[in-house]
Amino acid sequence: MKTHGLLLPLIAACGIAYTGISIARTQPRRELTQPPSPAPRSAFATTVAAVGLVEPRSENIAVGSHRPGIVERVLVRAGDVVKAGAPLAVLDQRELNSQLAAARAREAESQAQVTVADATLAEARDLLRFLENIRDTRAISEEQTTGRRRTVDIAAARALAARASLESARAAVEIAQTEIDRSTIRAPIDATVLRVNLRPGETVTTQPVADPYFILGDVAELHVRVDVDEHEAWRLKAGSLAQARVRGNAAQSCDLAFLRFEPYVIPKRSLTGAATERVDTRVLQVIYRLQNHAAVTLYPGQQVDVFIDADGGERIQ
Repeated sequence: MKTHGLLLPLIAACGIAYTGISIARTQPRRELTQPPSPAPRSAFATTVAAVGLVEPRSENIAVGSHRPGIVERVLVRAGDVVKAGAPLAVLDQRELNSQLAAARAREAESQAQVTVADATLAEARDLLRFLENIRDTRAISEEQTTGRRRTVDIAAARALAARASLESARAAVEIAQTEIDRSTIRAPIDATVLRVNLRPGETVTTQPVADPYFILGDVAELHVRVDVDEHEAWRLKAGSLAQARVRGNAAQSCDLAFLRFEPYVIPKRSLTGAATERVDTRVLQVIYRLQNHAAVTLYPGQQVDVFIDADGGERIQ
């Protein structure tokens, strides 16, 4: 009887133990993992930490189009080095070529009208000269001479109008030629093509677009645009030393040379993705020049961690 009385509590205890073991097994296991690279550290005793964006010394140039149209040819690829004025893309020019041909035809017609007007004026002057050379006043009346003078004046006015029409036709030819030239998108400076976002058959407009057709920049020298939180902007001084560390490999770093402040404080736009990052703040942009970066691979548009010396002290050894 005593054994029978202990059986139910024993079964219950076993069930509770089994449930606890099952729950423990289903819990996720948390293991400590090492980061792929150590966190970047400042080389200065007192520092202002910020995020920088690598950019060409010319800044990023978003190349637009002078006129709307359909793209016929794209002449460059990302990475190409171009000279100022080099063609990047050509729009469909068939309608413009027709307009140019029509303008040239009107120019030729106007030139012919000038020739006719000049000949008519020369003939009228010859007749007037002939009448004025007649000595016998009985052979010709004063009314005839006056009429010839008026004929000369009318012919001169028509010749002047014909020349004005010719100048207008020539201007129309120049306008048509200019529009054909404007239908070719060209590089504004000597630069490297950083991005191409245009394909044959696509439409371009003269309005600003979110994704520029071409992005160009002079990468002979790279700069870093550093966004410093407005709450720490007061700590900065012109000429402060700074150092940039490559994201993903904090062992790689570059010294930075101060260039200038962008004096207008703007809303923060360059986001790092960190969970603790503030997005409702404004930043002071500081421009630095990358030094001794030959051993470090950096690209325009790449983010770097920047540490700025806040008090001009010595570096930490």
